[in-house]
Amino acid sequence: MAASGQDRIERRLAAILAADVAGYSLLTGVDEEGTHIQLQAHLRALVDPKVAEHRGRVVKNTGDGMLAEFGSVVDAMRCALDIQRGMVERNGGVSDEKRIEFRIGINVGDVIIDRGDIFGDGVNVAARLEGLAKPGGICISDDAHRQVQGKFDVAFEDVGEQQLKNILRPVRVFQAVLDGAIQPHKPKGQPPDTLADQRRHRWKTRLTTVGAAVAVIAGAAGAPWYFSVVRAPYTSEMPDKQVNERFSLVVLPFANLSSDASQDYLADVISDELTTGLSRFRNAFVISRSTALTYKGKPINVRQVGKDLGVRYALEGSVQPSGDRLRVRAQLIETETDAHLWADQFDEKRSELLQMQDDIVMRIGFAIGLKITEEKVRRARTRAANPNAEDLAWRCTAAIMQSIWTSERDSAFRLCEQALNIDPNNVRALSLLTFKFTTGSTRFGVPDSADVRRADELASLAVKIDPDYHIAHTAKGEALLAAGRYPEAIESYRRALMLAPSTVQHGLPLAYAYIAESEKAIAYVDKAMQLSPHNPVQEPVLYFAKAIALGQLQDYEQALVWIERAEASAPEFLLAGLVRSVLLALAGREDEAHATMQRYLANDKAPFRTISELRSRSEGVPLLSWSPRYFIWVKNFRDGLRKAGLPE
Repeated sequence: MAASGQDRIERRLAAILAADVAGYSLLTGVDEEGTHIQLQAHLRALVDPKVAEHRGRVVKNTGDGMLAEFGSVVDAMRCALDIQRGMVERNGGVSDEKRIEFRIGINVGDVIIDRGDIFGDGVNVAARLEGLAKPGGICISDDAHRQVQGKFDVAFEDVGEQQLKNILRPVRVFQAVLDGAIQPHKPKGQPPDTLADQRRHRWKTRLTTVGAAVAVIAGAAGAPWYFSVVRAPYTSEMPDKQVNERFSLVVLPFANLSSDASQDYLADVISDELTTGLSRFRNAFVISRSTALTYKGKPINVRQVGKDLGVRYALEGSVQPSGDRLRVRAQLIETETDAHLWADQFDEKRSELLQMQDDIVMRIGFAIGLKITEEKVRRARTRAANPNAEDLAWRCTAAIMQSIWTSERDSAFRLCEQALNIDPNNVRALSLLTFKFTTGSTRFGVPDSADVRRADELASLAVKIDPDYHIAHTAKGEALLAAGRYPEAIESYRRALMLAPSTVQHGLPLAYAYIAESEKAIAYVDKAMQLSPHNPVQEPVLYFAKAIALGQLQDYEQALVWIERAEASAPEFLLAGLVRSVLLALAGREDEAHATMQRYLANDKAPFRTISELRSRSEGVPLLSWSPRYFIWVKNFRDGLRKAGLPE
């Protein structure tokens, strides 16, 4: 039967402009109230008037941006250019940490109209294009480009066809090449963003509230780990051609030139410190230490490393300890040409290792044309009171990196305990020892409540002693995650990211999944995998988080792909089998779900054997009443458990 006139869906062709604030979550992490007030002022004074001036309509504000429609793509483009010009003026004199910069995407397409809102692929494409745009930039679709070509004194760079998330067909994308008058403020000498690097580095965090029914599984999944350490950059004498791309780099494992293999830990710690320090360059893309460590002891072809990891630079070097002094040599190589851009030698006392790392970072920044104040490089850090305790903490750092999830893990943690016996306030040891208590006695086991309390004590003390140490905040996030305090865990992880922006926070996507923010969970999984590819330690947790998030979005087939990857990468991850049985049931594959559940229950180490046991484990976990779809996922998950055959 044909739909009546009243039932017919209203459609029209429209130009859609989607805008959001680049790095909004980080800005709000610094000053939530101030950022909100500042954004609302920009919308009222600039964005809304410009939309009206160009005959558009603001459809809705999205928390960190807005969606508008226009009758003409030309009008939408004029509006976008005016907004970006206006933001340059409004950001004059605003510090980097507080500057709001919009990313804008424009598409033209058929949209569905419903009670003043607009829906459909035309809208979705615009939103995805916005995610590809650089801060202060504009990306438009091929359809939009055809209608504006030649009508503006602005060039467009064809960046080719892009496979946009949840869009079936690839979309050809054009990036507006904005002149200096339109470009947002950047420190002199900073390399411009490229779309290829933006895809590698972007974090698409648009809010979608969906549930994480397995609240308890947060603790049961084990606190995922990240071990890496901190600092940052400065200005240039290199020609402009050296800074025409975003700063992307891997710190390859430094070599120990002494004949004493027990001194290897110094090379590992220096590599780790430099990785985190260099990640503080603005818009940096720095490969994680855990991935770089896979090259240790192997012959290295720098050009191939650059291709494999998608980085422009590689830093390699050596350390030669002699008594209480260290001699460190470092050299920066451009991976595409194998050209040596910078090299230097540093001689310092062991106790000045962090000072030495700061110096190396600043000189690298100077060599490749990245400017940053010395004050930002030398962030306040509590100096270790006892050098012997700090040396043991360094040994603990290196041992943990080498022994995660192996039988040597406990001996690695004993080094941290020895450090704390000498100096109970050693921040590095306090932070690292936290991770011993957030995973239980086995990988992906359920942490004991006493262990969770101990983890929180250690991490809280570390944060109190040194609030600028990013691993302390990561440790605090792990403790909170294991305790089921997910919103608080997210705040701790975000603080760690602010202190070391290019680090991998495995627990962050898991926490977002557990509080029903599925798209944010997926975005942070993707970011973590970009920064740390080929990492068998992190992969099971990330795959698990992505599977849960996709399940919340009811994309069960894709969720199954990722949960199967989690199982394959860590067969001992029994909870992945439990979740897979649920996803199979929800996908309508009940026979497979039942067989999977039976295999799960046949393992005597299965952590949950009845629905009531799973429910009882969840008691005390705060309910997120502000997220209505949370409860939809809870209901779906329990239905899946029953269909798969988990006993009541």
